[in-house]
Amino acid sequence: MATYTELYSLRSDSALRNRVMVACIVSAEAVMAEIDTTPNHANRLLWAASVFANPTTESMRMFMAVLAANKDATISIIQTATDTQIQTNVDNHIDLFATGA
Repeated sequence: MATYTELYSLRSDSALRNRVMVACIVSAEAVMAEIDTTPNHANRLLWAASVFANPTTESMRMFMAVLAANKDATISIIQTATDTQIQTNVDNHIDLFATGA
């Protein structure tokens, strides 16, 4: 289990941050292609537009949520997560940020 200090230190891991950013962009593209009956679709579209407009800001918000969700993992496990694992984490958190606010 990573300590809070260790989790905080991952903020400086640019490789991991960049991977989360790419996952956010991939998710945003998928949201744009969703059918309009997808739950929370209108807010998800707003989130996707925010990702495309400012991927650095939106991905950093997502990065922090992904770290919190993986707090029980070791730093090594977090840093060596596969692209698929990162994508799944991002996909699972979209509605957290897709609030229309």
